[in-house]
Amino acid sequence: MNDEQLKDLIPVYRDGLLNDVVPFWVRHGVDHEHGGFISSLGRDGTVLDTDKAMWVQGRFTWLLATLYLEVERRPEWLDLARHGIEFIRQHGFDDDGRMWFHVTREGQPIRKRRYVFTECFAAMANAAYARASGDDRAAEDAVALLQTVRRHLSTPGLLPAKFVSGTRPMKSIGAPMILMNVGQVLRRTIGYAGAEELISECVDEIRRDFVKPDERVVMENVGSGGEILDHFDGRTLNPGHAMEAAWFILEEARVQGDAALASLGCSMLDWMWDRGWDEEHGGILYFRDLRGLPVQEYWHDMKFWWPHNEAVIATLLAHELTGEPRYADMHARVHEWTHRHFPDPGYGEWYGYLHKDGRVSVSLKGNMWKGPFHIPRMQLVCWQILERLRAR
Repeated sequence: MNDEQLKDLIPVYRDGLLNDVVPFWVRHGVDHEHGGFISSLGRDGTVLDTDKAMWVQGRFTWLLATLYLEVERRPEWLDLARHGIEFIRQHGFDDDGRMWFHVTREGQPIRKRRYVFTECFAAMANAAYARASGDDRAAEDAVALLQTVRRHLSTPGLLPAKFVSGTRPMKSIGAPMILMNVGQVLRRTIGYAGAEELISECVDEIRRDFVKPDERVVMENVGSGGEILDHFDGRTLNPGHAMEAAWFILEEARVQGDAALASLGCSMLDWMWDRGWDEEHGGILYFRDLRGLPVQEYWHDMKFWWPHNEAVIATLLAHELTGEPRYADMHARVHEWTHRHFPDPGYGEWYGYLHKDGRVSVSLKGNMWKGPFHIPRMQLVCWQILERLRAR
């Protein structure tokens, strides 16, 4: 990328973050009456549902504290991060130490999921808030939540099984990739002593069990020993998820100066770009089949916001680490498609769900899954990458 390209791109990410996406959520998503954040918002920010996803509480709190730490020490961001932490502390936990996923506006529990992603994002939120505020309890809670996650993932039967145990054991890439990211956040914020070991274990598992060089693919689900399972669930690929894992590994390569990790992350990106890019309409397809067979999920060819966010980061970070023009070209393609179709010029923020050809499927700006996380994280990370490139 030349100087002119960098000058053109930096304001897109910086201003999109600071003047569009974050203000939209601060304006419409903060519950000043009952605490926490509401994420189910219509196109113009109208509240569609007052129920709250607890992982959104963690994600938005992490974002606000991170903005305070890495962008500007705005008291408003720190106050809102405290607002999120207080709701998590008061309403986030069941008696067994696990977290609720879905609560009422007032914080009364509705359901708890089989997964531990809510706990992961709460750990990240607490760690970032601890660094921003000096709150020792938050640092302790971050480590305790990570330990809870690791115990539940490593102890058979502690988490409810999705399938009948023993018939066809299977595991997903989501667990090691999110644990790797939690380790990265806790290392950067509270200096967690076990971060390096945790990150190394997660990278090793992904490389050993999910990365298949002979197939040129990153699997979403594999057998317990890393074997490919020739069934719908086993063959289903999620290119956006794999590219998110790729950029976590690329970020680790950048921090450590590790060429082998950079090569691994770039291979993962290359293979899943080839699998996921829609040559007909552009953009990243949601699901693909390992063998090119029909996929069972009916939304397989839709364009969701978050895979595009992860592809934008992965391609730009690969360019930063390698200097290869092809990654700049890939970034330009996915950046252009993403920014042409997802942002809403009328009311701000981004649509989340598009048809295959880029038409808007539903106009809402948030729900229990889409909130202030993937888009602003992409904008922040890409802004930081571009500033590093410009500094060179």
